[in-house]
Amino acid sequence: MKKVFYSLIVCSTVLIACNNGNNTQSVVDTKANNAQWINYQVINKLPHDATYFTEGFEFYNGQLLESSGGDASHSPYPSGMGIVDPATGKVQEKITLDRTKHFGEGITVFNDRLFFVTWRSKKGFIYDAKTFKLTDEFNLPSNEGWGLTHDTASVIMSDGSSALYFIDPVTYQTKYTLSVYDHNGPVANLNELEYVNGYIYANQWTTNYILKIDAQEGKVVGRLDLSVLAKEVLSVKPDASEMNGIAYHPTKQTFYVTGKLWPFTYEIKID
Repeated sequence: MKKVFYSLIVCSTVLIACNNGNNTQSVVDTKANNAQWINYQVINKLPHDATYFTEGFEFYNGQLLESSGGDASHSPYPSGMGIVDPATGKVQEKITLDRTKHFGEGITVFNDRLFFVTWRSKKGFIYDAKTFKLTDEFNLPSNEGWGLTHDTASVIMSDGSSALYFIDPVTYQTKYTLSVYDHNGPVANLNELEYVNGYIYANQWTTNYILKIDAQEGKVVGRLDLSVLAKEVLSVKPDASEMNGIAYHPTKQTFYVTGKLWPFTYEIKID
């Protein structure tokens, strides 16, 4: 559904600005080395709900949560969030958004509160992660919401550009914005996110890449190319859409990856 393309602004300096009280960190180092390609191994191939237009993917208390986006006028897919049945891959929906108003996007659970952002309605919703009862809502810091994750202090949101927004989970104010870059300059189309041990892993929209991003500097330090998995998916389901969905299993230390309308979820181990 996302059809917005962002222009890349190439710069070679470090810019730190302040806007409405929010620190903006924009970091570009044109002398940086190319990001290394990261090797991975497929551990398992699992069924996935091929009716879900996957936007968010995250483990919470041992259960895999997944969100989907759709709207009443253009997209027939669910706009909601639920728990994935590991045996079938089907999503047992727990939250349903009004598709006439909201296109569901990324999710993350911070301190037992489930954050769920929308694409273009500029709204985020907060639910009790155990009961799925709506407890609050907030305005997004950007015109669009795409992916969500969190570190130990902030909820982190992407909007399809090269920016990552670090949001206070209590006040919902943006603490600062981190620009993501590689040796060529800003890296745009950041989509679904997962934070692991100081790094943010991001699906890059329209590609089969997962980027590994230094969460302090914004530098892309590695890339995974999952084109082989995407090729297998399309051979089985030609109408499947792009790869989108990264969930880290902290006990196994593996990643679960999938895509929009994919029939499979892959469990992978990366170097």
